[in-house]
Amino acid sequence: MINIVEIFSAFLVMFAIIDITGSIPIFLSMRDQGKAIKPLQATLVALLLFVAFFYVGDAVLHLFSIDAPSFAVAGAAVLFILAMEMITGHEFIKNETSASGASIVPVAFPLIAGPGAITALISLRAEYADVNIMIGLILNIVIDYLVIRHLDKLQRWLGADLIYVFRKFFGVVLLAMAVKLFASNIPIVFNGQ
Repeated sequence: MINIVEIFSAFLVMFAIIDITGSIPIFLSMRDQGKAIKPLQATLVALLLFVAFFYVGDAVLHLFSIDAPSFAVAGAAVLFILAMEMITGHEFIKNETSASGASIVPVAFPLIAGPGAITALISLRAEYADVNIMIGLILNIVIDYLVIRHLDKLQRWLGADLIYVFRKFFGVVLLAMAVKLFASNIPIVFNGQ
C-alpha cells in the first residue's frame, strides 16, 4: 500500500546516505581530471545495484539465518558511522576507487550505491512497505541523475558553503534515523520475536 509518509521517510534516509550534494566536489574533481561521467549510465547502474541487493539481499539474509530486525540493527550501526562521517568530516569507512570507467566505478558504485546506502535500503524493509521504499529510491535516482547532469549550474547556484551546510544537516538527519532504526528493532532482536 502506498504511503506518502513512508515514501518521504525512505527518500530522506536514502538522500542523506547517498549525499549526492556532498559528492558534487568529487564529481567536479573527476571531471577536471578528464574522467567522463555519463549521468544516465551511472544512475541506471546504481539503480540496478540497489534493486538487485534489495531483493537478493533478503535471500542472502535467509541463507545466513539473519532476520530483518537483526540486519536493521546492524544497518543502524553503519548509518550511525556514516552520519558521524558527514557531521565530523572524518572518514571512518574508506571508499576505494578503481581506474576503470568513472560512470560505473566510482560514481555508480560506491558514490551512489555504496555499502552504506545498500545496507540502509535493505534495513528499511524492517520499517516500511517495499513499494514505498522503491518509490523513495527511484525519486533519489532521478535527483542523482539531475545533479550529475547539471554539475556546473549546481556549483554556481549552491556554492561551496551551502553544499557544506547540506552535508552537515543531512548528517544530523541520518544520525536521528539511525537511532530510530536501532531503537525500534533492538527490542525485537532481544525478545527473539
